[in-house]
Amino acid sequence: MNNLIFRYYPQPISNEDILLEKKIFKYSVVIPMLFILVLWIIKIIEITLGIHFITLGNYPRHLKGVLGIITSPLIHKDLSHLIGNSTSFLILSTALFFFYRKVALKVFLLNYFFSGLFLWLGGREAWHIGASGIIYGLTAFLLLSGIIQHDLRLLTISLIVTFLYGSFIWGIFPFEPTISWDGHLMGAVSGAILALIFHKYGPPRKKYEWEEEPDVDDNLTENEEFNKPNTFEQSQ
Repeated sequence: MNNLIFRYYPQPISNEDILLEKKIFKYSVVIPMLFILVLWIIKIIEITLGIHFITLGNYPRHLKGVLGIITSPLIHKDLSHLIGNSTSFLILSTALFFFYRKVALKVFLLNYFFSGLFLWLGGREAWHIGASGIIYGLTAFLLLSGIIQHDLRLLTISLIVTFLYGSFIWGIFPFEPTISWDGHLMGAVSGAILALIFHKYGPPRKKYEWEEEPDVDDNLTENEEFNKPNTFEQSQ
């Protein structure tokens, strides 16, 4: 039974590999935590001063909303809104920086910009705030990348986050007028486009034991052994 299990699952990695993975994971959390820290500082300033930076939001197709392409993800309606986005963002962005470490920063920045730009170009004329567009972009990126690369790890993480962030599918449809569903949709579009652009990047696919092909030398040895005269027959 154990042989059957190991045949279809990767072999255990060494202690050195485990330590390296832990180190990479620690670095993968740095930028997401810094970004979340900025979100909380802004919210604390709003609460302390009794103000709201809603005018820093994204207002589609109006000059007053152009700045919001950059600033709107930093502004949140209330603590409940911020807490929900902080949790989802931390999980998704950490996964991005861990599995896509070579292009993670580029993907993050492009998704940040394009999700806001697409919303400004095609969203409803209203103030849009919150990091939900970025979160939808990250979810779409990881999910589609997992499908394209046939990577079980990426698919598993994406499906878990999609399950935890249960409104992902319904959040891109106009069921709730007070929610920026169009911001969610534009973020998902941004993430899907980036997944196609960076489809050649990502974690190296783990090779399973049953996929291993026999070495050429082994084949030659077998052929030579097959063609070698039978010593028993020659002795007769």
